[in-house]
Amino acid sequence: MPDQLVKEAIKSTCKSIAYTYSEPLAWYEYTFESAKLAKAQDLKNVLVTGGYITEEPLRELAKYIDAANVDLKAFSEQTYMKLTGGTLEPVLKTLQVLKEENVWLEITNLVVPSWTDNFAMIKEMCQWLYKNDLSEYPLHFSRFHPLYKLAHLPMTPVSTLENARKIAIDEGIKYVYIGNVPGHTAQNTYCPGCSKIILERRGYTILGNHITDGKCDFCKEKISGIWK
Repeated sequence: MPDQLVKEAIKSTCKSIAYTYSEPLAWYEYTFESAKLAKAQDLKNVLVTGGYITEEPLRELAKYIDAANVDLKAFSEQTYMKLTGGTLEPVLKTLQVLKEENVWLEITNLVVPSWTDNFAMIKEMCQWLYKNDLSEYPLHFSRFHPLYKLAHLPMTPVSTLENARKIAIDEGIKYVYIGNVPGHTAQNTYCPGCSKIILERRGYTILGNHITDGKCDFCKEKISGIWK
């Protein structure tokens, strides 16, 4: 139960609780109550979600959420309906609301061959993010691995992910990553000012950190994020 969850987190000296696997908005009441109790104990709350929710309950929940990762699965109503049975517009609204509520936001786009690897669609998505003042938030292009009902598809070519990343950077997105490709250089954070590596990563390990007080050590560019 929510109160026991928070007690266990404190007992284990956890600094945060992540609500993920399965969709935490499907069990909204549990997520809400747990996040509220955790916040009262100075624990951080992280929401990992498909972002399919109406505005009023999202704003209520956002009061207790410190950071969110939202899966923006495609930038096409038709593709959304075929893949998920849902629609795109509520997810776009979720991104806007989380920004308005000052929740730190990261966006993940799973690039699925023959479904969401259309470069024109990716460009349109990035243009929307830029126009809606979301260019300061990280955008992750994740590699697809064949599973479940899409087991007949191939893995996403790394070159496709690299092209998607280039499109995003060209459209003004400042922090663009490639996920599910171990060892790829695009898992690092690059300064949008001087282009030097400021966070060097290998998996979940930080190999180098060149950010001090939220600024690049090399050129003093302000780096978006939560650093305390």
